[in-house]
Formats: sequence, structure tokens, C-alpha cells
Amino acid sequence: MRPLTEEETKTLFQKLAEYMGRSVERLINRSDERHCFRLIKDRVYYISESVMKSATSINKDNLLHCGTCLGKFTKSGKFRLHITALDYLAQYSKYKVWLKPSSEMSFLYGNNVLKSGLARITESTPQYAGVVVYNLADIPLGFGVAAQTTEACKELAPTA
Repeated sequence: MRPLTEEETKTLFQKLAEYMGRSVERLINRSDERHCFRLIKDRVYYISESVMKSATSINKDNLLHCGTCLGKFTKSGKFRLHITALDYLAQYSKYKVWLKPSSEMSFLYGNNVLKSGLARITESTPQYAGVVVYNLADIPLGFGVAAQTTEACKELAPTA
């Protein structure tokens, strides 16, 4: 378990900023306790500092993971978010999309969302912005990238 390097931190924050905007700072400087990011075997974990200090007493070969896994670094140096980061993305997300019940399962099985499956979308969502996907009961289902702007979605055909 080691701290992130400068380049790794920059890559992580750029990816998180796609979904959260400037709220990334709130992940570290929380009101209850300070948190940090640690790297264990190419995976980035979000850990409170008290848990991190306790975990230093464990041998690194015996430590599998500690905290919440946000994602992993690929061999090419890119960062990929995991679904376990959804709770933190949903808290601070900048752009949101709500799905109708008829398209929830289709999205969960990995299909794209059609306009006919959209219930609501955050105003002024730009194209290719990171969005968090919710059902109508405000339960986060996943995250993705908006293919169209909010204004373009209003003009599209329902099957687009």
C-alpha cells in the first residue's frame, strides 16, 4: 500500500472530475474525517486516515484490500472506474440521468439508453459528459457518458 504518485493523482482526479466537477476536493476534506487515496496492486482505494494507519501494521503480502476500491490503472496508465465507486460518484455528481422502469433492466444488462427510456436529464448536460444514471426512485444504477446534449435530446426521435 503506497500513496499515489503525482502523475497517478492527476489521472485519477481528471477521471473523477468528469463525473463530479469541482466536488473532488470534498472527497478528501470531509467534515467527519480526512480520507486519502492509496494504491494496492494497480487498484486505487479510498480510505479514511484512521483505517489507513491501522492497516500499516499488516504485512503488504497479507493485505488484499483496504477501504473502497474506486478503480484501477491499466498497463497503459489510464484509469478505469469500477462500479464500487458509484456511491461516491452519486453523492457529488454534476450531471444526472433518470431512467423509466422499462429501460432499467436494459441498461443494467449493458445496453445503451434510448431517448424513449429517459425520464429526466439534468439541464445543460454537455455532450460526452460523465453522468450518473438513476431510476425514478433516485437509486443510482450506474454511470456512463452522455452521447447528446440536453437540448439535442429534446429534438431527437424517441428511438434514437
